[in-house]
Amino acid sequence: MKVYNLSCEHDHCFEGWFSSEDDCALQLAESRIECPICDSHAIKKLPSAPRLNLSAAPDQAAKTGVKIQTQILEMLRQVIANTEDVGERFAEEARRIHYNETPERPIRGVATIAEYEALEEEGVDVAPLPMLALKQTLQ
Repeated sequence: MKVYNLSCEHDHCFEGWFSSEDDCALQLAESRIECPICDSHAIKKLPSAPRLNLSAAPDQAAKTGVKIQTQILEMLRQVIANTEDVGERFAEEARRIHYNETPERPIRGVATIAEYEALEEEGVDVAPLPMLALKQTLQ
């Protein structure tokens, strides 16, 4: 089994497990690998150093990293499943909810740093997610 570090065009990094180096090359050439974050098929294999498994014990740091990544993806799935995507209208819609102009509901969307800072100054409760793209396919 070969494990390679991969990255999409948006610099989302993830691992790919393949039966051989040729299998990895074939899947990359046929665009059969998909980014688990944004669904991009523009994937590249990152340089990596060989790892010698000199111990029978699993690498605890690697296990912890996988666990954290799994928890983050699950959290993002929950956010997507339980919020309405208002897209570019996020700042406007957050204000409307804050000022009781529209019914309160959980929303997500896109805002610039300036819009986010303005919302915070107005006392609107917002939490940025540092993701380039959140897609429904995380569900």
